[in-house]
Amino acid sequence: MENRETELMLKGYGLTTAEVYYRMPDFQSVLNSFIWQEYDLAPDHPRLFEFIEFWQREIDGPLHSVRFTHRKMISPGEWRNVIGEFSVDGGLTLH
Repeated sequence: MENRETELMLKGYGLTTAEVYYRMPDFQSVLNSFIWQEYDLAPDHPRLFEFIEFWQREIDGPLHSVRFTHRKMISPGEWRNVIGEFSVDGGLTLH
């Protein structure tokens, strides 16, 4: 994983995956799909909407629909009470 991705996740970004359905320019009755994936911020998803706007402005295939999911890859850790500890010499210490 690149440093950029780790930095984004630490800033609250999560992985957004979108499945874009669009019509073929020359065959309007044919639907095709395209998968897009990027780190984005929920719930506003600015990068996803920027991509959709780019598609509508620059790509010939008109959009039919977009399905997407978002998942935070790093979340707050869970705290738990540790009642034992293993040491290198093999002993078990209870607290």
